[in-house]
Amino acid sequence: MRAAEDYAVVGDRPVFGAAAQPTNAEAAYLRPGLHQPGRKLPLFDAQGRPVRPQVIRACLVRGWAERWFANPLAPDWLVCRLTEKGAKALER
Repeated sequence: MRAAEDYAVVGDRPVFGAAAQPTNAEAAYLRPGLHQPGRKLPLFDAQGRPVRPQVIRACLVRGWAERWFANPLAPDWLVCRLTEKGAKALER
């Protein structure tokens, strides 16, 4: 099995050997972390809607985000922060 960073998804197919780059949705989720204390990532987008869990999980799998802590008041929320790898992925 290949590591998550060994491929990118184009359409709905994995392309192995390609440099993975964030999709527009992933980049929109990751970018605010560049300017937040502790690189905290948002729970809601600019329009106030919750960030889709699929976007957050895709960033976690690629190592662009990491779980920060579990929220006991809302255990289903994915509270994350931007990793160094995530910041570098935004530079590409």
